[in-house]
Amino acid sequence: MNGNFIISLDFELHWGGAEVWDLELYKEYFLKTRESIPSVLQLFEDNSIRATWATVGFLFAKSKRQLLKFSPSKKPIYFNENLSSYNYFDIVGENEALDPFHFAPSLIEQIIKTKGQELGTHTFSHFYCNEKGQTVEDFDNDLKAVQEIAKENFDLTLVSLVFPRNQYNAEYLSIAKKNGIKVIRSNPDIWFWRKSHRFLSPLFRAIDTLFPISNAFVFDSTFLAKETVLELPASRFFRPFKKNEKGIQSLKMRRILQEMTYAAKHGLNYHLWWHPHNFANDIDENLKQLQAIISHYNSLNRQYNFQSKTMGDFDN
Repeated sequence: MNGNFIISLDFELHWGGAEVWDLELYKEYFLKTRESIPSVLQLFEDNSIRATWATVGFLFAKSKRQLLKFSPSKKPIYFNENLSSYNYFDIVGENEALDPFHFAPSLIEQIIKTKGQELGTHTFSHFYCNEKGQTVEDFDNDLKAVQEIAKENFDLTLVSLVFPRNQYNAEYLSIAKKNGIKVIRSNPDIWFWRKSHRFLSPLFRAIDTLFPISNAFVFDSTFLAKETVLELPASRFFRPFKKNEKGIQSLKMRRILQEMTYAAKHGLNYHLWWHPHNFANDIDENLKQLQAIISHYNSLNRQYNFQSKTMGDFDN
């Protein structure tokens, strides 16, 4: 049996951290994010790379009026009210031309039209599934909204879901299935992913991107069988290039390439993920590293029949 190379991207723009990112300070960052996406799509298409773009549903909207139209009447009430994306509608412009930080239908159209790309969901409102205050009903309403706007604007039913901030909630999988979701990205079965410690978990996750302090994050397809939805564990976050981290870039890349090789040789699956905005601070260097990963994939494809897959491909 051949192995598979899965890529998923969490496409958010400002909605990915409206509660912490001062938009006035991040406008250039998100404009660079938008600039990078066509280059990534071209790289994928040129190399027959299939990928899932798990996109915040707010970005689907063609106007603020449409955004309000599809927003559920009952909205989540987090104990920390700053977490609700609905509380930032006052800074949202009228449409993508006037506000490219909160709308992205033109980019979504480009994603859909690029061969091998799947449009998935990152929920409608960047919904936090493990925060206090929100309810199962709120999550149900959120997924209904994202499916409705996807159908209205792109004539699509979304089948793949990535939980924002990787807030995996097993109790919500049946709700996801009820709303047309068939595949989700889950977290690695490693203690520093299973348990969220304020300081230790992020520290060990960062160390593991450079040094093998855990087993290789690869998985067998038999692991995917579930009563509700298929679960594709994440393998590795593609940590962005930073000029002040030049010394560790070779370690990061070696870790990813070695894990890909292991998966290919043993007929296993390897799931790489990142956010499009991760490329914004240095588009050229990040594209260069992505090209190196794709070149390695092409070599593994020729040698071991390693296959590129979207999340949705596993529903077949």
